[in-house]
Amino acid sequence: MTKKYFGTDGIRGRVGEFPITPDFMLKLGWAAGMAFRSMGACRVLVGKDTRISGYMFESALEAGLSAAGADVLLLGPMPTPAIAYLTRTFHAEAGIVISASHNPHDDNGIKFFSGQGTKLPDDVELMIEELLDAPMTVVESSKLGKVSRINDASGRYIEFCKSSVPSSTSFAGLKIVLDCAHGATYKVAPSVFRELGAQVTVLSAQPNGLNINDNCGSTHMEQLQAAVLAEHADLGIAFDGDGDRVLMVDQTGAVVDGDELLFIIARDLHERGKLQGGVVGTLMSNLGLELALADLGIPFVRANVGDRYVIAELMERNWLVGGENSGHIVCFRHATTGDAIIAALQVLMALKSRDESLAQSRQGLRKCPQVLINVRFGGGDSPVEHPAVKEACERVTGAMAGRGRVLLRKSGTEPLVRVMVEGADETQVRAYADELAKLVAEVSA
Repeated sequence: MTKKYFGTDGIRGRVGEFPITPDFMLKLGWAAGMAFRSMGACRVLVGKDTRISGYMFESALEAGLSAAGADVLLLGPMPTPAIAYLTRTFHAEAGIVISASHNPHDDNGIKFFSGQGTKLPDDVELMIEELLDAPMTVVESSKLGKVSRINDASGRYIEFCKSSVPSSTSFAGLKIVLDCAHGATYKVAPSVFRELGAQVTVLSAQPNGLNINDNCGSTHMEQLQAAVLAEHADLGIAFDGDGDRVLMVDQTGAVVDGDELLFIIARDLHERGKLQGGVVGTLMSNLGLELALADLGIPFVRANVGDRYVIAELMERNWLVGGENSGHIVCFRHATTGDAIIAALQVLMALKSRDESLAQSRQGLRKCPQVLINVRFGGGDSPVEHPAVKEACERVTGAMAGRGRVLLRKSGTEPLVRVMVEGADETQVRAYADELAKLVAEVSA
């Protein structure tokens, strides 16, 4: 059944435009409360990032949940993975995150976690959607949900993050720059790394409701690159607005992306005999990651783009590590969802284990040149399925003899076909991409 409101990662859009409106959030809180309460006594945690509209939507959700008879525990500004963790530890029926992740302040959205700290099952999302189309009712006064605030939420999550590394761990002597994107990690991340002994310089940790992700954080790395060089730091760590993505900068000022961080974590676990299976990437993971892992004898599979699909593949295979080049990295040994602080700590532990700098450690992965060309088409049948295009893709793939990859996919939001080719030889990759893009354009005409 097609969902009306829920996308691959909750409900998201521009503030003030349906469905990101106060009246919809009131009804959503009620529908969610009714759905969760149908499973028994109901407590729901609600957290948010730092964007200004979070106050408005927090109040609306709170009212709707209470009207349905659900008790509400308010967390305030907290990273998305912290809400997943606290939902588990409080034995709540669900957690709600008010966030639009890496988007600007004028967007917002809602994500849900189950009582196990994982994405909601499809049947629960469908139940909520059915209730959204039903008339809103209010339970009798004696059964209205109560609302309270968890005042020590930050401290609990800080200790949880620190528990993901051995208690003897010290990062004394390590000089780090953190970019908190004026987002949900602004309080907890500096505390975690300082309490583990690192010398920390903090950027973009003065949220005002409007500056989240504004030329800072993991989507705008220039500020962090400059600061690492100016401070003569060992490395820099950049989070996104809700704290589920992480990218890094090495001491030379070079950006280290999610594929490279995933490789560093997986190699370390493999060398210590703790990897358990292989690694899950996505269709967009660089071929170099697949080849570098293969050289170590580590299995690698690709899921569709989106951390939801990475997590589903990990659960299906009972593996522990996966992620995306955007910086969503899942370490199932410690967390049930992508957690930027946890992932960063695992990278630092790997560097410490090998006694290497980040610049040295990333050398184990040689990223393949990648060319991406967007080709517009006029609708109708997808050019991707055209026999001539399929034949050309097979021919190019065969010509690269296992050292290259072709990916053609339709955009989900625009009339575009994305033509991607990657391989060992950049000149060859460019030529193949141009050839395939030209063919796609011809069959689309």
